[in-house]
Amino acid sequence: MSSLMSGENHKLKQLSSNNSSSSATSSSSSSTTKIQSSDSSSISNNNNNKLETNLKREAEIDSKDCVKQKKLLKLSSEDNSSTIGNIGVKCLAASLKKQATNTEQQQQNSIHNSNGSVENGSFSDSTTMNRQANNNQDEHQIDESLYSRQLYVLGHDAMKRMAKSSVLIAGIGGLGVEIAKNIILGGVKEVTLHDNKLADYYDLSSQYYLSESNIGKNRAEQSLIHLSELNPHVKVNMHQGSLIDESFLKNFAVIVLTDSSLEEQLSVGEIAREKGISLIVAQSRGLFGQIFCDFGNNFTIYDTNGENPISVLISGITKEKAGVVACVEDTRHGFEDGDVVRFSEVKGMTEINGKEFKIKVTGPCQFSISDTTGFSDYLNGGVVTQVKQPKIINFKPLKESILAPDYLDSFSDRPQQEHLFFQALDRFQNQNNRLPRSWNQEDADTFYELLVGLVNERQVEPSSINENLAKIFAKQSRGNLAPVNSFIGGAAAQEVMKACTGKFTPIYQWFYYDAFECLPTEADKLPKESDAQPIKCRYDGQNAVFGQQFQQKLCDLRYFLVGAGAIGCEHLKHFAMIGAGTSERGKIVVTDMDIIEKSNLNRQFLFRPKDVGGFKSKIAAIATKAMNPQINVIAHENRVGVETEKYYDDDFFEALDGVANALDNLEARTYMDRKCVYYRIPLLESGTLGTKGNVQIVIPYLTESYSSSQDPPEKSIPICTLKNFPNAIEHTLQWARDEFEGLFKQAPEQAYLYLTDPKFIERTSKLNGNQPIEIGESVKKVLAERPTSFLDCVKWARLYFEQQFNHQIQQLLFNFPPDYTTTTGAPFWSGPKKCPHPINFDPSNSLHLDFVMSAANLRAYLYNIPQCPKREEILKLVTSLPASEIPKFKPKQNVKIAVNDSELSMMDSNQYDAGDRFKSILAELPTLDELKSVKINPIDFEKDDDNNYHMDFIVATSNLRAENYEIAPADRHKSKLIAGRIIPAIATTTALISGLVFIELYKLVQGFKTLDPFMNSFVNLALPFFGFSTPTSCQTLKYYDNSFTIWDRFELNQDMTLQEFIDYFRNEHRLDITMISQGNVLLYSFFLNKEKREERMPLKMTEVLKRVSKKRIEPYVKSLVFEICCNDDNGEDVEVPYVRYVLNNEPMDISK
Repeated sequence: MSSLMSGENHKLKQLSSNNSSSSATSSSSSSTTKIQSSDSSSISNNNNNKLETNLKREAEIDSKDCVKQKKLLKLSSEDNSSTIGNIGVKCLAASLKKQATNTEQQQQNSIHNSNGSVENGSFSDSTTMNRQANNNQDEHQIDESLYSRQLYVLGHDAMKRMAKSSVLIAGIGGLGVEIAKNIILGGVKEVTLHDNKLADYYDLSSQYYLSESNIGKNRAEQSLIHLSELNPHVKVNMHQGSLIDESFLKNFAVIVLTDSSLEEQLSVGEIAREKGISLIVAQSRGLFGQIFCDFGNNFTIYDTNGENPISVLISGITKEKAGVVACVEDTRHGFEDGDVVRFSEVKGMTEINGKEFKIKVTGPCQFSISDTTGFSDYLNGGVVTQVKQPKIINFKPLKESILAPDYLDSFSDRPQQEHLFFQALDRFQNQNNRLPRSWNQEDADTFYELLVGLVNERQVEPSSINENLAKIFAKQSRGNLAPVNSFIGGAAAQEVMKACTGKFTPIYQWFYYDAFECLPTEADKLPKESDAQPIKCRYDGQNAVFGQQFQQKLCDLRYFLVGAGAIGCEHLKHFAMIGAGTSERGKIVVTDMDIIEKSNLNRQFLFRPKDVGGFKSKIAAIATKAMNPQINVIAHENRVGVETEKYYDDDFFEALDGVANALDNLEARTYMDRKCVYYRIPLLESGTLGTKGNVQIVIPYLTESYSSSQDPPEKSIPICTLKNFPNAIEHTLQWARDEFEGLFKQAPEQAYLYLTDPKFIERTSKLNGNQPIEIGESVKKVLAERPTSFLDCVKWARLYFEQQFNHQIQQLLFNFPPDYTTTTGAPFWSGPKKCPHPINFDPSNSLHLDFVMSAANLRAYLYNIPQCPKREEILKLVTSLPASEIPKFKPKQNVKIAVNDSELSMMDSNQYDAGDRFKSILAELPTLDELKSVKINPIDFEKDDDNNYHMDFIVATSNLRAENYEIAPADRHKSKLIAGRIIPAIATTTALISGLVFIELYKLVQGFKTLDPFMNSFVNLALPFFGFSTPTSCQTLKYYDNSFTIWDRFELNQDMTLQEFIDYFRNEHRLDITMISQGNVLLYSFFLNKEKREERMPLKMTEVLKRVSKKRIEPYVKSLVFEICCNDDNGEDVEVPYVRYVLNNEPMDISK
């Protein structure tokens, strides 16, 4: 069969994280990446932690300033932008070139286990800091509509702690403004900007809140208004006095230094240590970056990785000195030695419920705990849940750590070298009062001499220093690159949040990054000093690294940006800063059909509250133009797909230099991937999931495509589990969402079509299986049982409650009583099957009334009946219903309930004449004339509107179902995450990932011809982990002696008949065509009957396509893609490329 991009592979991976207490390994077929974390030992609860100190200091400051008390931040909850099944992150772990890890600290007792415990994001009262934070929870109400996506990354407790933290950022250049932007969006209490430097042209290549009109003015002052607009809940100040002032510095929980000398870092670091303030140093020099963290002694990490605690069902616990726990049906538990777990819902051995145990893994499906001989015998059931344990880290102060550094990346010698590079550069600046001149050999030699002196002082082996690398570091150190600043700034901002909240593992203590591979390896291709001189233009900072000739290539770029959401906004920022699309030739086209919502403002930083309701692409383009007036950016509001190919046709794609995806769904991603392969243009693909993110680069003729590799299929919930045998809150939430869709959307939509579409009956009667009957019944239910008043809606909701949460459960127990046994004599209600109990309606129970209120109001909306938001009125209505109108349960003798999905499919296969039955159902309805005044409003689920009753229905329905089965309920926040299929998101990851994308764009513009310089990336800021790998090369296939890849194809530039087409491949390529298709249209096959074959053979290929598809070929289509199946001379099926069949149409003018 011909090789063409399938587009069916699921590319968005749900990324696993590493919460190992010792070490874990992530491996692929070609390489292994180690993620290390530190060993633990215990200390007493009397240890003061850094967060407690910070909070005490903030409380003292606030108690003296009542004005500040009135300005306490209100933060909000976070939601996910789409399901993990629809948007996630792709990780290519093969051939990792660069590796990063949670470093194992070298000194003993640097990390300890705390006696406090953490579970599901809530902390035990044993920690003073948590008691203190919880005292003010009601004061600091979180603005959940703004922070809806971020809340699912950090959680409410961490957000509230962050809302009490004041942060100082010193140095508001490109890196400083990036850090400030990210933490202001994140929702700290207060940010103070400090900068005594004046803006110059070097700043403009990265500092997006400065322009030519700001040259010579204070950078912080000019940026203040822009940063203040990012988040109304965060107070942004400016300070221009002395930085090294103890009375000033003591007011902050975290101090961030950028653009600072080592002397200044040491002075501030000493004060920070003395006052219990966290210190972060972040610097970037061209393609190189540095982060240092010092959070003091006894810093508490409450959640090392941010992952949900593992929870598994168990099937047995032995009674012995080390009781062995077995998981149900050989389920892999995923625990590690030393994990702490808590038991619940255990029958028989009830003494174990609520207790915590440290475990020892004895196998993938079992583990041992402590002595269980004194407990009762285990009967059945039980859930075991991981209990996260806080850790305490001791940081070394800067003055010590700089001499005895601990690196995040300890697998190569590059960090050790770069640690010395930055110190030698500081010495150069002190001696010369400037940085080395760009690509100046004399200054590079001077720098290297200083470096050698430093190496001798530190007694470092001289041979460990790469002289060429060192001198290139110096030559490009004046550079100021927006992508590098986004990477370092995103990572540093996440460290600020860790310091404020104790959420996630901090960098310990030095992290170095470089994109050295962006430069050519050949010395004669490196920039010349004359080409890198400052010319007082906004790209001077970029020219200092790459030279002016390279800059012209950037200006000439033509790129298509698909998506203007979180990543899209960051991409537009980078396009503006690097100067892409700013020449007469260049342009950036961005398309996005979405409109701006309030929840977008937390991470889509180009938008402001006044923009809510506007098109993302249009507003983003205006904001981009404000950053760089030279950029030619064109905004579209189109969805990419077959329906918009009249806009995005051959002429459009053939004029592009590449595509950057910023999408949130698989369908659009794979569509754009196919387009890029077809038009042979590069694709920059990326995605984020909370603190995780990835970048994949697709390069013509070199790499595989986005769709080339296939993820494992996502684990789905069996239908029978959802219908009758749920055992987890995820099951009840999915069931509730299905109920919502069936009651308020799918059935009403069918009824709406029945009323409005004349061909509905004809079309539905032709459907397969029992579908016509199911649709007919749903239409009948919607139209024949119409309410006429809100009281009718309340009655329906009450009866629905009785049916779902009482009668159906009683019927299930009638079929399978609690003591029911299987044919083998085993208890039926055991393992994953939890025996349910019916619920009796109680109007005084708030959950029961929640259900009636939400269900009744949704039904009222469906039928255009005025809703009732008054809870007391609904209570009166539901209690006024006579008991005689609530039917008593009567068991049905002949009802069969499927125990598994195979039984269910057998039951569904018992069909009868579905078409006739469908028509008879509709005949029972009133006539269409009688129904012409009926209006139906199908309801699309919207999770983010708290006043539409959608989530109220989901939460109440799920938790009632959970109560039926004794499953722990979920609050609204968790319910929205799961039922709304939300992907957690945070600005720090988005900025960092976009920076990595544009670092790859630099390489594309360099024109590198091999894979070696390019990097696919995977990061997890929570761990923290940074992984880089060479992209996978495209697979080579062969027919006869002809090799080809997905980038190759047959080209036919003349119009042929079908017979000529077949003869051409037989004569020219020795291939016998057995099938020809275009899209989903089969044009020819070996099994085609003789009459049709003879009819089609003399026709032109275009005419065959028109007749078979019964569609015309649009005038904007310049070529067709034919996929062919072929046999070789031996009659064997062979894989061959697809065919590009060029037409002779005149192209349309769609330049607008």
